[in-house]
Amino acid sequence: MTDLRDKAFATRAVHAGERAPRPDYTPVATPIHPTVGYLYDSIDDLDAIFATTREGYVYPRYGSPTVAAFESALAELEGGEAAHAFASGMGAILAALLAAGVRAGTTVVAAPDLYGATYTLLNRLFTELGATVRFVDVTDLSAVEGALAETRPAALVAETISNPLLKVADLPTLADLAHRHGAQLLVDNTFASPYLCNPLVHGADFVIHSATKFIGGHGDVMAGVVVTSAENRRGLYELNKLVGGVLGPFEAWLALRGLKTLPLRVRQQCANATRIAKWLAEHPKIAGVNYPGLPTHPQHKLARRLFGGQGFGGVLSFEIAGADRATVFRFMEALELCLPATTLGDIYTLVLHPATSSHRSLSAEERARVGIGEGLVRLSAGVEDAADLIADLEQALASAS
Repeated sequence: MTDLRDKAFATRAVHAGERAPRPDYTPVATPIHPTVGYLYDSIDDLDAIFATTREGYVYPRYGSPTVAAFESALAELEGGEAAHAFASGMGAILAALLAAGVRAGTTVVAAPDLYGATYTLLNRLFTELGATVRFVDVTDLSAVEGALAETRPAALVAETISNPLLKVADLPTLADLAHRHGAQLLVDNTFASPYLCNPLVHGADFVIHSATKFIGGHGDVMAGVVVTSAENRRGLYELNKLVGGVLGPFEAWLALRGLKTLPLRVRQQCANATRIAKWLAEHPKIAGVNYPGLPTHPQHKLARRLFGGQGFGGVLSFEIAGADRATVFRFMEALELCLPATTLGDIYTLVLHPATSSHRSLSAEERARVGIGEGLVRLSAGVEDAADLIADLEQALASAS
């Protein structure tokens, strides 16, 4: 650093304390790098980084150290070659679809019971841009194969555990079918998290997370990430340089910090969700429960095989018998410990009404076709004591009726 003692006060105020000599220590926790610019001794180095012939950082839209640390951690946990982080889960889904070659004149085959915003992204935005979308129940493998053979799509899109009906996708078979017909398999793994399932191991080409959910885990950060091959990651990188849906360093640091306790949290959330689902399944005011951990669930055996016996996820949904929208609202307002918030995967137990929140963008007819009724409630189990949560649900059901 240049000696500042002979410089004016304004100059010293700007430059003092900056660009200290390189340290001879390594911090235990990953540092936050909020800078938007980087200096090199040689401008040739800067040029090489722009040309991607050497690693380094020049501008946050091209990457930053804290974000890179988060990406490296996710790639490691998902068993992928590389990852690219985004400012939100929807940003990650959009980028993955584009990187998979979805364009005007191409076709996408997708599950109809995807997260509402993903469904709308495909059914409206990509359709308006000239792509064709074919919705097929991905648990009906013969129907999937038929759609793939007929349309030869660029991509097949599914969720490991669907939102909010908790269907489980047969990922190995879907990957085989997709590749047989020239499609890439994109899997939203948000509900399962890397702790329960690694879709890349089962043949997926892109794995997508809303890191806002289980990965961040504390309701204080919004982020998305795509884990894929090194080659596909290069495509995502070039896309995001133009689109600019970058994750900030503070958000990356929070998501990385949350990731450290992912196995601890998800184990407890799975245990709580299982106990709550079993209790709800026997409750006289509940018409039905959707949870892969119940032996009555259509994909229970598949879930046990895919998730290796580590659990069945922290999210479930249930239908309040005979409930209309007003009844569900009264139920949610009566809750004291369970929080009516439009997210999931937190340390808190959260409930929402899919028809008016996560799937609000669907028409009533579209929701009816998928199976999302007015009495459906989605619950994301937190890490509280399960007995307290059950007592809260009991009093709220009594209050609503």
